[in-house]
Amino acid sequence: MGLRLIIPYVGWGAGEVYRGKGDESPKDAEMWVFIAILAIPLIEIGLFIQLGGALGLWLTLAWVIISAALGVIVLKGIASLGAVSLSRSMPELSDPHSPLAHRVMVAMAGGLLILPGFLTDTVGILLLIPPMRLLFIKLISRRLKRMQSTTVHAEIIEGEWQEAAPQESTDPQNPPSKWTNQ
Repeated sequence: MGLRLIIPYVGWGAGEVYRGKGDESPKDAEMWVFIAILAIPLIEIGLFIQLGGALGLWLTLAWVIISAALGVIVLKGIASLGAVSLSRSMPELSDPHSPLAHRVMVAMAGGLLILPGFLTDTVGILLLIPPMRLLFIKLISRRLKRMQSTTVHAEIIEGEWQEAAPQESTDPQNPPSKWTNQ
């Protein structure tokens, strides 16, 4: 019976990971997500302090409420148009510049506008502008194409195996293990 082992293998435990050449560690991506989760709220707090001090309390609160209302309106618009137009745009899923990609970006803009903060509102407003949305889509599609073109040079190890019958030891120097049923 032949056994094919395809590497890279990712597991947990001692001697767990062999990764092919040119492979990026998933921990690098996890680190960037962790840094973003920490950095974005800190940036938002700093912007609230700086811009809130310059604009004043009432203008800052008005900005937060108006941007959240705009985000809700955008998401309601996407939700009301989504089901009907999504079925029409299914054949275009292979094209990253399809109307579906634009709708996803508009939905992300609505979500970002709902979040309180000047940075998320700025990115949300930029995503509502069609040329900027197209730029974001092109950047993301270029990144995805680069990730798809990265190949893993895997090593295939072929081998034969057979089940060995347990051997009874009669040697007093080498008694059977207490952990087995012998």
